[in-house]
Amino acid sequence: MADQLIKICGLTTEETIDAAVEAGATHIGLVHFEKSPRHLSIADAAKLRARIPDSVKAVLLTVNMEPKPTAEALQEVQPDVLQLHGKETPEWLSLIKDNSKLEVWKAVGIKDRAALERAEKFKDAAHRLLYDAAAGALPGGNGLALDWRLLLNHRHVMPWGLAGGLGPHNVADAIRYTGAPLVDASSGLESEPGVKDIGKIRAFCEAALAARKAAA
Repeated sequence: MADQLIKICGLTTEETIDAAVEAGATHIGLVHFEKSPRHLSIADAAKLRARIPDSVKAVLLTVNMEPKPTAEALQEVQPDVLQLHGKETPEWLSLIKDNSKLEVWKAVGIKDRAALERAEKFKDAAHRLLYDAAAGALPGGNGLALDWRLLLNHRHVMPWGLAGGLGPHNVADAIRYTGAPLVDASSGLESEPGVKDIGKIRAFCEAALAARKAAA
């Protein structure tokens, strides 16, 4: 069985990045979206990206960015993964995927099985789908939980991950129930919006790694 992939998203300080890396995170998410309490300027994202070791992948999260600012952001931040969290089309994702060495992820809000089926249109355009709860006030990071029952017996056509309302209290159940190869948490690891709790980061990673080990 493959190792458990763990993404800690929306980090804004060197201390929380260090804590996530030490706890076993495989991916660190940096958010560039002004409406989010976890928003980083491109300059700040680039500084924090430099803190992430080569053994951990840096993920830049954007929402409906135009091509030119997207290109400028990628040039400055140099992420390993670009996560698109808006209404981006398969054609736009394919353009990025085919013309860069980036991993391209597409986050999709899932409220029913029809939404799961619609997400398959990204099969050849992205490297991974990230299933999130249907959008609330923000495209993601709302702390809303995805109904895991929707994923039961679903035939995944590409690599995927699970987000939406995950935290230390439920990530083990999520992995056991869905078999998620990657789990992604943000607001569930905060003491207040935009402020990550180092203890929760550690507890989340420990619970995820223990669940994967128990399932092996």
